[in-house]
Amino acid sequence: MALPPAAGAAAFAVQAHVHAGGSLRRPASPPAASLRLGPLFWPWEKVKVGPLSVSPMGFGTWAWGNQLLWGYQESMDSELQECFNLALRNGINLFDTADSYGTGKLNGQSERLLGKFIGEYQGPIKSPDDVVIATKFAAYPWRLTSGQFVSACNSSLGRLQLDRLGIGQLHWSTANYAPLQERALWDGLVEMYDKGLVRAVGVSNYGPKQLLKIHNYLASKGVPLSSAQVQFSLLSMGDEQMELKAVCDSLGICLIAYSPLGLGMLTGKSVLFRQILPGLESLLTCLRSIAEKKGKTMSQVAINWCICKGTIPIPGVKTVRHVEENLGALGWQLSPAEISELETAAMAAPKKMIQNVFQTV
Repeated sequence: MALPPAAGAAAFAVQAHVHAGGSLRRPASPPAASLRLGPLFWPWEKVKVGPLSVSPMGFGTWAWGNQLLWGYQESMDSELQECFNLALRNGINLFDTADSYGTGKLNGQSERLLGKFIGEYQGPIKSPDDVVIATKFAAYPWRLTSGQFVSACNSSLGRLQLDRLGIGQLHWSTANYAPLQERALWDGLVEMYDKGLVRAVGVSNYGPKQLLKIHNYLASKGVPLSSAQVQFSLLSMGDEQMELKAVCDSLGICLIAYSPLGLGMLTGKSVLFRQILPGLESLLTCLRSIAEKKGKTMSQVAINWCICKGTIPIPGVKTVRHVEENLGALGWQLSPAEISELETAAMAAPKKMIQNVFQTV
């Protein structure tokens, strides 16, 4: 994948480079006299998720195929393909999806589109592994055995036209309503990993206590838990989410942040926030002020905050404009004072976003 020039970057900023294996890694640490003073990441640099090297931000594809919530039509596919191509050309290689993304007859459409776009991409992809697909398998009530969960993985691979996934994720825990099913789903993740169907294993919508349980169970089977995906933004930085981040850090699990823009409420463009979350004006004012000072948008500031907290945000994209704007969240970083200012404003908001009903404790 061609690397864009680091226009305007300090000469001493550490650049990613391509090593013999073809993946992107940081070079050896520079001498103390030339310590990096630039941003956390340039768009083409990579971070580790278990064995994988992924971009510091990925893109979510929940809207791809969802007619009910996002108004998807097949006529949108050409622009979605442009979104995918633009992202890859700019160093984004992580795309999050799910076997349940797509409504009605379009169930699984998000995966099908990603498979099509990967196959038709005209740029230099040395290996299918260069594009990291993280898909989530729904804990449907009829998926009662590990074998059924592995079959779900194989179905996703078929839609994606891949031999193996980057990250195979359990979409949610059944501990709150069907605890006996939970162990079978965990065993399904183990089997996927042992069969080489996934390069890494992750979970979604797990709270800190249940995350520790599955981490320990998978470890006992020789399977590392590489990622945990949860709603994480300035609107959801409550005690439970921050505890979860601390647990992830202590266990070496990468936290993938979905809804980093609070379902659009942190963009400053949503007309719904007054009804859904009254009292956000001080936070939005703070976001707007910092954005203007940085020459950025409110969305870019909100996403950059997630990166500064050590997470990989996966904002959803439906248009080329979304991709272009989100790319502007990379290549710079908020100062510690700006981070503190944002968090103070966020904590002062009278209400926080309600966590996903599927998230466990």
